[in-house]
Amino acid sequence: MTKVRGQYPPEFKLRAVAMMTDQGLSVAEVARQLGVSESRLHEWKKAVREKGTTAFPGSGHQTPLEEETRRLRADVKRRERERDLLTKATAFFAAHAK
Repeated sequence: MTKVRGQYPPEFKLRAVAMMTDQGLSVAEVARQLGVSESRLHEWKKAVREKGTTAFPGSGHQTPLEEETRRLRADVKRRERERDLLTKATAFFAAHAK
């Protein structure tokens, strides 16, 4: 049986990290109390250390780089559709021009 990976809100993650840093609890203690794996807590702690309170933007709250990547990928798809349409139109008119 596979285990479903839990999704935790940013506030939960920040509180878990605060338990380790502010309250001085060990990773193992926090993991037992919250029912979260120790490795996940280490990931959250590292993310907070590197990015601060903005470490967990959540879905719908993308970083500027992620937003730009999403926008550029959408633009590429649109241009590919336009290219494909023009290719088909060229083939159609070339066939009927004879």
